[in-house]
Amino acid sequence: MDCLSENLQKITDLLGCGDNFPEELKTCLERASDIVTELRSSSGSANDTSNESSMHRNKAKQEENPRETAGTGFYKMLLHLTRSKKVLLTQSSGSTGLALADVLPEDGRVTLCVSNDHHQEQVSPLATKIERKVGAISDILKELAASGEQFDMVFIDATERSHINYYNVIMSSNMLKMNGVMCVQNVFVRDRRSQENINDEQEREARKVTDLINSDPSLEQVILPIDGQTIVARRKLTHPSEFKEDVVFWGYRGLSILDRMRLDGKVAYVTGGGQGIGRAFAHALGEAGAKVAVVDMANEKAKAVTHELHLKGIKSVAIAADISKEEDVKRIVDTIVTNWGRIDIACNNAGINMNSASEVTTLQEWDATFNVNLRGLFMCCQAAGRIMLSQGYGKIINTASMASLIVPHPQKQLAYNTSKAGVVKLTQTLGTEWIDRGVRVNCISPGIVDTPLIHSDALKPLVQRWLNDIPAGRLAQVTDLQAAVVFLASEASDYMTGHNLVIEGGQSLW
Repeated sequence: MDCLSENLQKITDLLGCGDNFPEELKTCLERASDIVTELRSSSGSANDTSNESSMHRNKAKQEENPRETAGTGFYKMLLHLTRSKKVLLTQSSGSTGLALADVLPEDGRVTLCVSNDHHQEQVSPLATKIERKVGAISDILKELAASGEQFDMVFIDATERSHINYYNVIMSSNMLKMNGVMCVQNVFVRDRRSQENINDEQEREARKVTDLINSDPSLEQVILPIDGQTIVARRKLTHPSEFKEDVVFWGYRGLSILDRMRLDGKVAYVTGGGQGIGRAFAHALGEAGAKVAVVDMANEKAKAVTHELHLKGIKSVAIAADISKEEDVKRIVDTIVTNWGRIDIACNNAGINMNSASEVTTLQEWDATFNVNLRGLFMCCQAAGRIMLSQGYGKIINTASMASLIVPHPQKQLAYNTSKAGVVKLTQTLGTEWIDRGVRVNCISPGIVDTPLIHSDALKPLVQRWLNDIPAGRLAQVTDLQAAVVFLASEASDYMTGHNLVIEGGQSLW
C-alpha cells in the first residue's frame, strides 16, 4: 500500500507539470490516490481496534522467543497447513530449524544444509528432529538426490550465490514431492534495498531465480510480502494426448488414491463408539472428513468421544441407545437423518462377550449375546440399508471377529464365537444382495485387541498364552484397525462387498 500510494503520488505530480494530458486521466489518478489513502487509513484504524489484543500477544510472544520473526511464524503456519513431515533448509540458522521442528510431528525431520559450522548447534529436545549437513551445499543436495530423498517443503534464499543451481538440482531430481511446496525467499529485493543490506550481485541472483520460475509453465506461484517470499508448487497437469484417457495416470475421476480415500461430506455412525475399537473408528472416520454420530449405551461415554472429536474440529453428535431394542435402532437412524439428511457409512461395531463353558452356557447368556452381536447388528444393517438403498449409495462395515474363523483358546466362548460367525455370513449375504443398488457391505475381523479388559484379573493370566499363538508377537492395538475402516468406508473400496477383512497379526494361520 505504501509503494502504491507513493507511485500514484509521483504520477499525479508529473501530470501536474504539463498540460498535454487528458483531464479525465488526472481525475482518475486523483480518485485512485484518494482510495488508497482511505484504505490505508481504514486498515490502520481497524488494526488499532480489532487487533490491539493480538498485537499485545505477539509482542509478548516475541519477548518470550525473540528469534521468532513474522516470517518464521508464517513458515510454521505453512508447515502446519500442509501437514509437512520432511523439510529442507539451505543456509538457515539453527534457530529457524528449531522453530520449524516445533510444528513437525514426532516422525518429522528438518534437513539443515550449511556451508560452514559457525552456527552453534542448539541445545533443545527439538534438536533430535534436525539433521545438520555441513559442506558445499551443491554437493550435499546432489548426495540427497542420489539417495532418493524427497521433501514436503523446501526453503532456499534467492540472493545467495549459486542458489539457482540449488533450485535446478532440487527440481530436476524430483526432491520436491508431487504435492510439495518450495519457499523461495528474497525474490523481489528491489523495493527492499533501502531497508536491507542487499547489493547488486544479490539482486542479480534473485532475478535469475525469479526469471527461471516465471519461465517454467509447469509451476504456479504466489508472491507474499513476507521476507520477499514466493511460494512455488507444481501446476495441475494439462492432458497430454498420450495419457488423455488413462485413469491410472490421472486417477479415477481425476482423483489421486489418497483423495479417493477422503470422506469429506459423508455422514457416518459408529455403534459402541464410546470406547475401545468404536472410539478408534469414530476418530478415524472423522479425521478422514466424515461427520460422525457416536452411538453407545452409556451416554456419558458417547459424549466424551464427541467432545474429543469437537476438539479436533470434527462435526459429531452423541446418541445414547441400546441396539438390541428395535425402537432404539429406529431412533438412531431417524436422529441422524434429521440432523444431517443422510447416512453414508454405517459402522456396526457394538458387541458383548460372556465367557463360559458350553455345558454351562445358559439360554439367557446365549440370547443376550445374540441380541446384541447378531440380532441388533441385523436391525442396524436393515435400518441403515433402507436409507442407503433409497440414496443409491452407502457403505456398511460390521465388526466380526477372528473367532469367526478359528476357536480362540483357552477361553471358552461358544455364544460369542457362533454369533460372530453369523456376522460374517450376514455380511456376505447382504453384500451380494445390495451391491447392484449401490450399497456395499463388508466386515472387519480383529484379533485379540489390547483393551483395559485384557488387563483384568480374569484375563491377564491368558495374555502370554495368546502371545505364543500370534506370529506378530503382540496384541492388536485399536489403531491397527483404523486404516481398514476408512478404506472400507471410502470409494476406493467400491468393488469390494461381502468381504471379511481379517486383522489379527497372523493368529488364524497357526
